[in-house]
Amino acid sequence: MTLMGFLLLLLIAAICGGIGQSLAGYDLGGCLVSIIVGFIGAYIGTWIAAKFGLPPIFEISIQGQSFPVVWAVIGSAVFTAIIALLRRAFTGK
Repeated sequence: MTLMGFLLLLLIAAICGGIGQSLAGYDLGGCLVSIIVGFIGAYIGTWIAAKFGLPPIFEISIQGQSFPVVWAVIGSAVFTAIIALLRRAFTGK
């Protein structure tokens, strides 16, 4: 994978992470956190889709690497909601 392909993959992950955080109604941080949330969301979303036997809905292929956009957004929203609930339980805010 080239540098441009990797940067494009990071951009798509950041957008998916940001959308997932917006859907959950909780902001975990800035751009770097959105990238991390996007990748974690892609992993969680594809795991959820595999458990329920759901097909990939919208995948973007960048130089042979596919990124599941819809499942990344859904997984990011689930991950953000779980983190928000845990943070609220431990800090009381």
